[in-house]
Amino acid sequence: MAESSSRSGSRAPAKGATSKTTAKRTTPTKSAATKAGSGATSKKTTTPKKATAAKKATSAGGAASRSRRASGSSVAAAAERAGGERARRRSTPLLTDASAGAAAGTRTARSKGGRGPALRVVPDVDGAPPTKAAPAKKSTRKPPPRKSTSKQPPTQPAAASEASTKAATPTAGQAIVPGLAEMLSVLLSAGQLASRTLGQAAGAAAGDEWEERFAEALQFLQRRVTGEYVVDNFGFDKDFTTHTVFPVLRLLKEKWFRIEVRGIENIPDEGGALVVSNHSGTVAIDSVMTQLALHDAHPKGRFLRMLGADLVFQLPVVGDIARKTGSTLAANADANRLLREGELVGVWPEGFKGVGKPFRERYKLQRFGRGGFVSTAIRAEVPIIPCSVVGAEEVYPMIGNMKTLARLVGAPYAPITPFFPLLGPLGLVPLPSKWIIEFGPPIDTASLGPAAAEDPMLLFEFTDQVRETIQQTLYSILVTRRSVFF
Repeated sequence: MAESSSRSGSRAPAKGATSKTTAKRTTPTKSAATKAGSGATSKKTTTPKKATAAKKATSAGGAASRSRRASGSSVAAAAERAGGERARRRSTPLLTDASAGAAAGTRTARSKGGRGPALRVVPDVDGAPPTKAAPAKKSTRKPPPRKSTSKQPPTQPAAASEASTKAATPTAGQAIVPGLAEMLSVLLSAGQLASRTLGQAAGAAAGDEWEERFAEALQFLQRRVTGEYVVDNFGFDKDFTTHTVFPVLRLLKEKWFRIEVRGIENIPDEGGALVVSNHSGTVAIDSVMTQLALHDAHPKGRFLRMLGADLVFQLPVVGDIARKTGSTLAANADANRLLREGELVGVWPEGFKGVGKPFRERYKLQRFGRGGFVSTAIRAEVPIIPCSVVGAEEVYPMIGNMKTLARLVGAPYAPITPFFPLLGPLGLVPLPSKWIIEFGPPIDTASLGPAAAEDPMLLFEFTDQVRETIQQTLYSILVTRRSVFF
């Protein structure tokens, strides 16, 4: 007994510890006071707690076994219900009345491997013609899958998918890109409308001769492409000058400077002549304007072949255009050859001294040189026609000269005008002054003979006579001019 009591006494602490652990697991929300007193009462409540734990374990096992049986029975019941539902669906006809029999016949024929009869379509109630029904397809129905928690979108009906497939696939008579013909027709209509509008606008701007001008432009392009144009030995391209350079310069002549030509009857209709003119304007545009004014005013449309300085032909672009428009180097040999060929030759004896003179010395002629142009006219036995230009002095009024810059760039002068270089490129726009060009009576040289070209005193007298004639004409025009710009 003592041993048993001692053994029982020795087992007591272990049971107390077990009870403490069980109490902690079963009642985790006990307070601190309850935990403190649990050691004293653990010995007394050991047996009932064991019984309670055993009962709970037994009940849990029974519940698990019952849940397994219940789940097994529920699965079996669900399978049985699903089988019954499938059997009911197979046995229940989808069509009624007459169509039900046809469908049943179709299923029977398909099950035997044959081809079932086609469905008969009944017209609508309102008498509308029946639509063509789609051919019956073999059923590919599968048993319903197990119920899943994920939601899937419902499948589209077969008829809708077939209709969408037909709409996406083009038929034999349908265009691959719909609306292409409509787009082309719209573009063609817009092009016709634009061409008519531009034609009417061009006709209103150019007058009744716009069609003729347009035809001339097309012919000019054709000649330039095929090479059917003539260039003389000096590089003069008459076709290029007439259809390319003159139309641009004509805008300045008629709309900007409003050039008035006088004494055009003094220009001969044929044969050579030497036209001698004053030079002015800071930029030498008076020469090209004289050439255009003579060509437009003369009844024969004669061209003036201009003699230019070396600097003009050294410039990269200006030199090429000058050659094409009829200019040549100011040399006695070239001038004599042109005059003997019956051309009108223009010369400006003042040179850069006349172009680059200050504005305060306007319309005061500079020295005409040593009379080289007079000797050329005497040798070629052609008349000298003085020409006076009024209005070019006010195009670029030169109020200063940057001599240092001119020496650096190799130019005869570097002009300063009221607008250049202050306004930059905008200062290069010429002022719209009113121009008057007058051709004086010709001075005969053929009666002197070729030997008179070697007499310096005769050359000086003729040179001074031509200079005084031009100077007096300038003064007379300035007196009668109303305004610089009108």
